Amino acid sequence: MARKDSLLVLSGGMDSVTMLHEYKSEIALAVTFNYGSNHNMREAECARENCRRLGIEWIEIPLGFMGQYFKSSLLSGADAIPEGKYAEENISSTIVPFRNGIMLAIAAGLAESRGLKRIMIANHGGDHAIYPDCRPEFIAGMGEAVKCGTVEGITLFAPYTDITKNDIAKRGAALGVDYSITYSCYKGGEKHCGKCATCIERREALAAAGIFIDD
Repeated sequence: MARKDSLLVLSGGMDSVTMLHEYKSEIALAVTFNYGSNHNMREAECARENCRRLGIEWIEIPLGFMGQYFKSSLLSGADAIPEGKYAEENISSTIVPFRNGIMLAIAAGLAESRGLKRIMIANHGGDHAIYPDCRPEFIAGMGEAVKCGTVEGITLFAPYTDITKNDIAKRGAALGVDYSITYSCYKGGEKHCGKCATCIERREALAAAGIFIDD
């Protein structure tokens, strides 16, 4: 049996929930960060429920200062979110400055406090064009910083870095992940809006995996 020595940064979206299921035998703790985004509350509900079903400890850490001081359409209400597919001209406003760097730094400290050996994040290849803190060079650099900055040399594991969201959905389908218990819409409404970039990408990825959800 695999040793449970990992901490997963779990948003509650389909990518990190897939990773939760794929590596459930190795995950001792999942952490969701509430940084004040439009969709944090809905995502956190999904993160908590998936962990409950898998028997994995889950905690939520507030990062209210980001919502207070950082500039991003993700932090400015549903009306600020652009619609349409991912493209630099219409989606760069959704960048939350250094979000993954902040989360991974806290995750590293939490992992070391818990005696865990590895932190995990579910960035994927489709994020590279827009989000600098999802790119391979960032992950490599952050991984080196975490390793050098922790007593036990904690490692950073990001196995989805070079695959697409379609690939992730197909992995999840094979694992039997219930994607109705995930949330991705940047507008943060009761149901997915179906118009923002992450909704479109989600729908296309699930369809490629043969999954159709009315959410």
